Amino acid sequence: MKIHAITSCLEAWAPLAYQESYDNAGLIVGDAAAEVTGVLVTLDVTEAVVDEAIRKNCNLIVAHHPIVFRGLKKLNGRNYVERVVIKAIKNDVAIYAAHTNLDNIAGGVSFKIAEKLGLTNVRVLTPKAQLLSKLAIFVPDNETQKVLDALYEAGAGQIGAYEHCSFRVGGTGTFKPLEGASPTVGEVGRDEEVKEQRIEVVFPTYLEKPMVSALKKAHSYEVPAYDLYALTNENQEVGSGAVGELPDALSEADFLAYLKNRMNLSVIRHTVLRGQPVRRVAVCGGAGGFLLNDSIRAGADVFITADYKYHEFFDADNRVIITDIGHYESEVFTKELIQQYLLKKFDTFAVILSEIDTNPVLYYL
Repeated sequence: MKIHAITSCLEAWAPLAYQESYDNAGLIVGDAAAEVTGVLVTLDVTEAVVDEAIRKNCNLIVAHHPIVFRGLKKLNGRNYVERVVIKAIKNDVAIYAAHTNLDNIAGGVSFKIAEKLGLTNVRVLTPKAQLLSKLAIFVPDNETQKVLDALYEAGAGQIGAYEHCSFRVGGTGTFKPLEGASPTVGEVGRDEEVKEQRIEVVFPTYLEKPMVSALKKAHSYEVPAYDLYALTNENQEVGSGAVGELPDALSEADFLAYLKNRMNLSVIRHTVLRGQPVRRVAVCGGAGGFLLNDSIRAGADVFITADYKYHEFFDADNRVIITDIGHYESEVFTKELIQQYLLKKFDTFAVILSEIDTNPVLYYL
């Protein structure tokens, strides 16, 4: 098994196209063509984590946070980032990061928090727009299913919890092959009419090239007729944060105790309690303050995230309870999320959770 097989699988799950513009997800260190001896899954990559990978014969570290974020101009070991990269290269340990692309998918980081809290009816809090395209292709009647199957295989036709979604309408296609053409139907120099289906499917825009390649391979025409449209629709499966409901409403005090227990927290920073039951909960792993208004619009009673600054707590304005549970604490279960995914896909090598606590924030209790 090559490293690129693992990274390709991760990117089919959390496409790099869905990372934020400032991010640096993907293979950061290492040879994608190297054989995998084992995978170590971690939240952060530190020197201790690289040592652990070496000790456990894992030559691929899969992390949530990229060790190289803003770029490196020198590699002389002057800080922990450079030392980690140098140690990984010297020991042939590859480092891969699934960061905001994993934040931005349904079933990703925030959905893992929702799972830990037992939330139901979980959906993306703030879906992203302009990530979808539509393909309209004209196909002879007898090739309709063949072409549709190829498009589905390439990733088209997924809308929410439904797959193999399409629209078709019948009509008549006309054409006249010119000299030099090799028509599948008809003859050069003669006008032709063919009963055809206009098929429409929606697909993630980043899949445009494989989508067009799939339709051309499946279509019998020398020059298939098709149209591509950029859509402004929101993609309900891609976006920031998550929101869901507790099976039963809890008092605010009971919910805070429940949150502390389920997320294994030492402390919770929160805004004033509102004296109302808690049922709907919005969550965002890591620094999610930018989603405050979205959580309020979603009708959340509590918004769980991290990295709130003092003055930002005032923004709750008694419309929702902000709970800051800590950056590490909100994302540490991402390790389980990645491990569970890889174990479902691969069983020929070890996928191990790192035992290193990489939290740089300590509490004196």
